[in-house]
Amino acid sequence: MAELDIGKHCQIDSCNQKDFLPFACDYCSGVFCLEHRSRVAHSCPEKPVEKTTRTESGSRSYPCSFQDCKGKELLPVICTECKKHFCLVHRHQDDHRCEKLEFQKPRMAVTKELVQKIVESKDGSKSKGRRGAKNSATAAKVALMKLKLHALGDKGLPQAERIFFQVYLPKESKELSQPMFFCSKWSVGKVVDFAASLANLKNNNNVLTAKKLRLCHPQTGDAFQMDDSLLSLLGHSDTPLYNGGNVILEYLDTECIALQDVSEYITQT
Repeated sequence: MAELDIGKHCQIDSCNQKDFLPFACDYCSGVFCLEHRSRVAHSCPEKPVEKTTRTESGSRSYPCSFQDCKGKELLPVICTECKKHFCLVHRHQDDHRCEKLEFQKPRMAVTKELVQKIVESKDGSKSKGRRGAKNSATAAKVALMKLKLHALGDKGLPQAERIFFQVYLPKESKELSQPMFFCSKWSVGKVVDFAASLANLKNNNNVLTAKKLRLCHPQTGDAFQMDDSLLSLLGHSDTPLYNGGNVILEYLDTECIALQDVSEYITQT
């Protein structure tokens, strides 16, 4: 009966042991016995090849090239300029300080500044007015939520008819301002009387020679006409009041139609 040739001899000359389950080296592809299977044991001449980084699940990952960042991504995130891999946090040129962007920044900044100057130079006064109105409306919307929590007023008024203001009080008052709400259908005169009663203010509007308690615009300082409706002031096209905005109460002489300096009442409207 023919003899079976199973196994291979160890390639170490001094060993040459035949092993039925020989070990093949991953680096030099040599065949060795159990004793010489390690790279150190058989003095493997080949250097280890750097293996691809893999996650615990076995899929490949891509390490971030940004300095000291240990982030990795399952899919390649390559900068279109410097062609390096980055994590999602450092994927933008500004975030990883891309060397290709250094020469573009000054030019982009100058261009942006030039465009801004051109925009501001066109119809500057109208643009400023629109921005001021927009800012006031936005501020009023934010303030309205707070005013609804603390404002004083007639609790019997329907919610849909309530108009909220931060009412800045006369200089002689102990308090700077109070949150209040009024009916949108009321006249300015009724608003003044109601606000005076809530704030415990002296109201001599029915006395001919006394100073009159007037409701004034928070930006222009103009005193509103007593017979104007509150709803009409909210819809005024040039200098409207805003639900959630500010108004000023002050004592004015009969002939006076506006406050001299609204900044004394409201530092920022």
